[in-house]
Amino acid sequence: MTTEDQDKSLAIGFIMGVTYRKIASLLQKGLKAYDITPEQWSVLHQIDRSEGMIQREIAARTGKDKPTTTRILDHLESKGLVYKQTGLQDRRSFLVYSTERGKSLIRETMRIEEGVTEEVKSCLTGEEYALLTELLLRINDHVSEIIDNKE
Repeated sequence: MTTEDQDKSLAIGFIMGVTYRKIASLLQKGLKAYDITPEQWSVLHQIDRSEGMIQREIAARTGKDKPTTTRILDHLESKGLVYKQTGLQDRRSFLVYSTERGKSLIRETMRIEEGVTEEVKSCLTGEEYALLTELLLRINDHVSEIIDNKE
């Protein structure tokens, strides 16, 4: 069996995991100078896009569990990039907002994320990229349904 045949026989989850880590590594290299990880960046980006979300919404939008989201929010807060405000309707929850420093960091680093996306797209045609995105979203929705039905 050739290396190419071995690569094609790998499980889809393994291939997706390895590819994700490589893409995250590219993003991490670009973000290093800003003292923020790709995971922190994705959470900050979602907060910046929709100010005043609760932690559960942030976790859902970033595909992270609650403990991981809590840890990331604590790091972002300690760096002065976000702040929390007690919810008006439910005092047990809090709303999360970007600080001016957080907004500025997202504006400065958006080009880095876009550059990584462009780099990935450079090895695909426009049609291939659209199909890949459609297939990944379909797989994501399917696996989410399986997980939701088991809970």
